[in-house]
Amino acid sequence: MKKTGRIIGTSACIAVMLGAMPISAAAEGEELIYGTMNIPYADFYKAEIAGSANEYEVDAVSSATTSKWCKNGEGELFEGTYNQANEDGTGTILGVTYPVAITQEALNALGENNYGFTPLDTTPAAYKTVTVAEGKAAFSAVNDAEPVSVTDAKVEIGTSTAWGDYLLTVEGTPEDMGITYGWILKTASGESYAMRHEENIWRGELAWSTGFVTSEPHGNTLTYEDFVGLMGDTITEMVMITENGYYNVSASAYVPVKFDGSAKVEDADIKTGTTAVTTTGFPADYKMKYSVEGLNASVAEGFLTYTDAVPSTYTLTVSDESGVYADVPVTFNLTTADMPAAFDGTGKLVKAENATDEEFANFLANLSTASVNGTEYKVSGRKSVKMFGADGTIDFTVASGGNNVFDGSENYKMTVNAAGYTTPLEFTITAAQAEVMTTAAATESTTTTKTTTTTKKATTTKKATTKKAASTDSPKTGVAGVAIPAVMLTLAGAAAVTFRKKND
Repeated sequence: MKKTGRIIGTSACIAVMLGAMPISAAAEGEELIYGTMNIPYADFYKAEIAGSANEYEVDAVSSATTSKWCKNGEGELFEGTYNQANEDGTGTILGVTYPVAITQEALNALGENNYGFTPLDTTPAAYKTVTVAEGKAAFSAVNDAEPVSVTDAKVEIGTSTAWGDYLLTVEGTPEDMGITYGWILKTASGESYAMRHEENIWRGELAWSTGFVTSEPHGNTLTYEDFVGLMGDTITEMVMITENGYYNVSASAYVPVKFDGSAKVEDADIKTGTTAVTTTGFPADYKMKYSVEGLNASVAEGFLTYTDAVPSTYTLTVSDESGVYADVPVTFNLTTADMPAAFDGTGKLVKAENATDEEFANFLANLSTASVNGTEYKVSGRKSVKMFGADGTIDFTVASGGNNVFDGSENYKMTVNAAGYTTPLEFTITAAQAEVMTTAAATESTTTTKTTTTTKKATTTKKATTKKAASTDSPKTGVAGVAIPAVMLTLAGAAAVTFRKKND
């Protein structure tokens, strides 16, 4: 899928084309110079989504975080972006730092407002051409004569995410794309949607709001007005703008319509066999069907009936048989008052008397919180404190927020909770027990750390070597030591601009 060439027209054709171009883009006899500019999102995307049914101006991204927004260095979260800081430590991602082609005359016309122009030593693989009129710059679409078509990628849309209303994942994109500066979603109705870093682009995934989820876990407010039209449409193509040009990913991903409705399932004892289900706010033409993963269950006349349940948290998913509307998931607990676990006095949770292996294993699998001397910790899931091993062993070296959970107190009173178990497990670890357990855990942790560090050093060296080799082999990046006559660069630049115009 690598791109290896550019289209260069005949001298006569290029002369005609140059005569028709604005003088600020390439005056006759004047060469294009290459560099990078800090291009605001609005200017970067303007030519990319021009003519779409929903053409709009793309905003910058305001961030409530104090660190993530500025991670734009090599290999970091938002590589290729530029930003500005606020006095309170928060910031705004303004746009991207992208290669451009411009004449010296046009660059001079911009004066100090030259978008931070920084010259490049080599011709970039892809770039935007800059024209200047009355001191204002305009940026073309990306000059790329050979967009790569990706037809075998796996594209999926989820409607349950903390980062917005929709989460789009793509698997199977080429590995030689380089830095990704932008994404554009194109739909069957002729609309185009520009995606920005942090709020929309995150570690190769895309998320956006349509007005239902309007803030995300980091505290950032989500803008949604420009994305409402995506609901009920089908994404047919995703255009990825990279340092190596366009990568066009084929898709056929319907965006289910969200609505202001909800469902509720009452918690119940596992032995009851039935519990109430209520739904509100569903569209009149929503054709409901129900499913509960991991549970033999059915729903009829407002009740969920189940068999062979174990204590746990379950999710009932209400789906639209017609496929028009989004799924509505709702969690509920099926519970027991029985406690299948005990503390063995040596630093480990074990099976309680009269409990089965399956019941004890289920308790460990559903651990949710644990308190130590009155301080509660989340012990499973995202951002949890890994206090328990898979076999129930307590980690006495575990820390939370930089502080040791087991801080040297004489005794530790513990309360352990698991989803589906209404009776907590309570026990006290004495000072003598704690001293033995903490010493043993610290010794084991030190040994493990030394082994891990040695392994990481070897791995890091290998990765660094591989990355360097891949960069050198890329035919689309500027290659040091390869001299290209200035006249050929000029002809190639002009031909690339013309090629783009033919395809607009």
